[in-house]
Amino acid sequence: MRIAVVGAGILGLAVARELSPSAEVTVLDKEDRIAGHQTSHNSGVVHAGVYYAPGSLKARLCRRGMGLLRDFCSEHDLAYEECGKVIVARDAAELPRLDEIERRAQANGVPGLRRLSGDELREVEPHVVGQAGLHSPRTAIVDFAAVARALAEGLDIQLGFEVVGLEQRGGHVALRSRAGEQLVADQVVICGGLQSDRLARLAGDSDGPAIIPFRGEYYRLRGERQHLVRGLIYPVPDPAYPFLGVHFTRRVGGGVDVGPNAVLALAREGYRRRDVSLTDVREILAWPGFRRLARRHWRTGASELYGSVSRRAFVARARSFIPELRAADVEAAPAGVRAQAIDADGSLVDDFRIARTERIVVVRNAPSPAATSSLAIAEHICAGLRSASPRPAG
Repeated sequence: MRIAVVGAGILGLAVARELSPSAEVTVLDKEDRIAGHQTSHNSGVVHAGVYYAPGSLKARLCRRGMGLLRDFCSEHDLAYEECGKVIVARDAAELPRLDEIERRAQANGVPGLRRLSGDELREVEPHVVGQAGLHSPRTAIVDFAAVARALAEGLDIQLGFEVVGLEQRGGHVALRSRAGEQLVADQVVICGGLQSDRLARLAGDSDGPAIIPFRGEYYRLRGERQHLVRGLIYPVPDPAYPFLGVHFTRRVGGGVDVGPNAVLALAREGYRRRDVSLTDVREILAWPGFRRLARRHWRTGASELYGSVSRRAFVARARSFIPELRAADVEAAPAGVRAQAIDADGSLVDDFRIARTERIVVVRNAPSPAATSSLAIAEHICAGLRSASPRPAG
């Protein structure tokens, strides 16, 4: 069987690796390198399954994926550091939300979870101030780009192949590149990340959900101030908003990042403020779900934009956890872009969403913890592919 996987990020590579022992697999990507976008522009956190609704795909696949990823890193001698995470309730108003997160984490079987008082919180993170917290000691950090490179070993990967045509012809699918190249496959798996909705439409799937790009901007603690953070420090998230808010993340390669915010990007791959695509902007504004979202959350959007243009405002949010922090303690760090799927009614798609036809599987939404869950998502997709594989006649 010939299978084409569109997208050489960590998820596409994990799918190809899962399929390759029993099929002829080719990975296609429009870039000149693997893991060029979300895989190499993220915080590197291996999530333990704390936040996700029990029974959801995120909850199930994150827990499974974490174990698979830990074993994969051990087998390939890749750094995997269980530095732990604290989720901090700054005041009494945040305690009910912390209670709900604790309930979810327990239902999801998060290992080693512990409720902390304010004093116990400072034992774990001495410079943090808060009323209470949750400690997830098994939350870890890795270099997901390095994981992707290990996954890619031995795979047939065609770079510079931007898929602009997908046509189902009887018993196979023909994929056409912008340069006019053609590849024929029996089945196709689309793991297109920031381009997933466009690729889904090429495959004949519905218009929605649409991908709206949000840039996550980071600062990094200067070397002499990195002692302020031992592991990972997160706020109690707002359940009405899918972004976790500004937090502190230690990196396996050294350093501590502060962020991200969540600012509407004016290009799907707009890692810099000056990156603007008129085509992308037109698509964003034309999608009714974005307009409905903007009407509901314009105040939050304005606040995020203010934090984007003002370092002091950005750091002030982080200082609510670590009062010692000052604007002079940080320097700019690389940004990432989150592919946020939004339905036509303006709701933000939270869970992983995977669409299937007879011969094409499209990953329509795979935000965090998709990197953590990548090996488990690959298992999930490939099990469905095998069960749906057309049987030869006779």
